[in-house]
Amino acid sequence: GESRGTHRLQMFTSVLAVAGYTLPAAVPPQVGMPLRGASPLMKDYPTPKGIFKTDNYLEGQALSEKIAAYAWQGEKKTVAVIGGGLSGLACAKYLADAGHTPVVLEARDVLGGKVSAWTDEDGDTIETGLHIFFGAYPNMMRLFTELGIHDRLQWKVHKMIFAMQQLPGEFTTFDFLPGIPAPFNFGLAILLNQKMLTLGEKVQTAPPLLPMLVEGQDFIDAQDELSVLDFMRKYGMPERINEEVFISMAKALDFIDPDKLSMTVVLTAMNRFLNEDDGLQMAFIDGGQSERLCEPLKRYIEARGGEVRLNAPLKEIMTAEDGTVSGLQMRDGSVVTADEYVSALPVDVFKRMLPAKWSTMPFFRQTEELIGIPVINVQLWFDKKLRSVDGLCFSRSPLLSVYADMSTCVEEYADADRSMLELVFAPATREVGADRNWIGASDAEVVAACLGELSRLFPGEIGGEGGAELLKHAVVRTPRSVYAATPGRNRYRPSQATPVPNFVLAGDWTSQKFLGSMEGAVLAGKLAAEVIADRAAGRAAATSQTLKPVHEEVVAAAEGAAPREPVGVRGRHPIAFGGGQQGLGETKFEHA
Repeated sequence: GESRGTHRLQMFTSVLAVAGYTLPAAVPPQVGMPLRGASPLMKDYPTPKGIFKTDNYLEGQALSEKIAAYAWQGEKKTVAVIGGGLSGLACAKYLADAGHTPVVLEARDVLGGKVSAWTDEDGDTIETGLHIFFGAYPNMMRLFTELGIHDRLQWKVHKMIFAMQQLPGEFTTFDFLPGIPAPFNFGLAILLNQKMLTLGEKVQTAPPLLPMLVEGQDFIDAQDELSVLDFMRKYGMPERINEEVFISMAKALDFIDPDKLSMTVVLTAMNRFLNEDDGLQMAFIDGGQSERLCEPLKRYIEARGGEVRLNAPLKEIMTAEDGTVSGLQMRDGSVVTADEYVSALPVDVFKRMLPAKWSTMPFFRQTEELIGIPVINVQLWFDKKLRSVDGLCFSRSPLLSVYADMSTCVEEYADADRSMLELVFAPATREVGADRNWIGASDAEVVAACLGELSRLFPGEIGGEGGAELLKHAVVRTPRSVYAATPGRNRYRPSQATPVPNFVLAGDWTSQKFLGSMEGAVLAGKLAAEVIADRAAGRAAATSQTLKPVHEEVVAAAEGAAPREPVGVRGRHPIAFGGGQQGLGETKFEHA
């Protein structure tokens, strides 16, 4: 108990002293102890200054400056960007910085793609997903700097909060103490927590993770063939680390259980968080992302001569005899032509639009190995204020990934008298570990399942005599969200540069080191812009070296393959374009 915790703290203090660091004079009294919700008032923290000093941030800054320097160099291009999600908008923003003229073509009437949000008939904001910004999102943080909107991020206290399954209504935390550098702050946070793992389990967990810090990305990439569970068993990690930590991490990172998730994903996240002092500090944006992030991007692009078109669905990518793009056939019958073309479509939509001339090319055929993963976002409005915490909570429940009381965490939803919970429901189908196909379940069934889980997290507070009653709900299904990062997928993620001279790829599923995330989407868009900017400035030789080799098995399978006509995209529902949608099947999606 307390004596063991004190002994651990003394041991770690000694290690820090050898490294030249000392603990703050007073350790917060609740470090490592369960938190019982007490309806806290919203409390935001200053933007962590360290995020602007990391190697990854400086690397992102350098890339921004390199692209902007092209504004006075080379030939200026018109560029058609297909897709107005984060990746497409980021790509257009950086193309505009380089002096080019982007035209963003978004099929829906709202920007943001997988982060889109809209207002319902009651004036409430409905979100595609619960999205969190981390200190270890360098290109996203740089983007906020360049747009001048850092004040829209609401930073929370630097800790990870876990619901206690065995102690309903209580939470436990990993607390990151100020003044302790990475990776010591992470180690100390785990060491001081006495509720999730024993000291022996912590000691047993550490050695397999050391090569991640010593060897870096090479070791991380080499683990892509292993699932999280495979990695654990190969290196003798305790099984309880899966129940206590990895299940919640896997579901938060990729909406999937650890037996199906590539260990590379977990190691990539941990490596970023362990190497940056403020990497795990989290922020919410102060409202719906379509308005609070995508609209500033749109205004930025338009102010520099670009264009952003809504309700502009693509019908076909047209190709010339030599296989280059000759134009974009739109559904309204018009044809958009440009000097360069960028696809920022989700991978599942891109595969349906792939031109017949490209369908036999190994570079594009490898995308068949990538598929989006299903997820459901649920918002629940209650008539009373629930006990909660001001931050993201890892539920560690079989059905829920993470959740937050948005009425406590976010300015737009702030309410001292009523709670609005937003929950990520995952896994959502049998293929990714669920007990049934929840994507096909009715709203009533999904909500009932959520309330069942919440009744365990908030015992006595929901339903029953004196409990909070549900006033309203919103269920948004995304049947194909971020790509499923199952073992072995990284080899199939294509580079932004393609074998087609006037065509470039963007999207978080393309090859970049931040995987399927908001940061990955922004970085992929930025890298796509760099390919075009390099080419226009006469640096095509350097750009051609970025063409990622295709795995030999894909090359062999492509030999003798017959061309396939594109299936195309039908309908106007958001899910047709890779977005999230309220309603089932043919149910009308009022927003669209």
